[in-house]
Amino acid sequence: MTVVYWLAYGMLGVGALLALVRLARGPSLLDRVVATDTLLVIIAAGLAVHAALERDPTVVPVLVVVSLLAFVGSVSVARYIGGMMLRSPEEDEPADRPAGEVTG
Repeated sequence: MTVVYWLAYGMLGVGALLALVRLARGPSLLDRVVATDTLLVIIAAGLAVHAALERDPTVVPVLVVVSLLAFVGSVSVARYIGGMMLRSPEEDEPADRPAGEVTG
């Protein structure tokens, strides 16, 4: 059974380190969001592995909370980014000046 422990936790640890590297290096906001989501999934997987190997059902509510946090965070960022992508450049210009007028 110890081989299974070391193998499972080792793979999760390597995945977490790689996600942290992507979180730190970026370069864009979407890269960091995906890295954060990946890290939350790895944490949820670690809790699930712990619950399964130790036969401990007390961590299941924590697992549900972490999973919901990952889902809500991903949906929120996707909606925010989607809203930014749908906005046209004309919305950024002031209303008192005609669109396309060059000043300065």
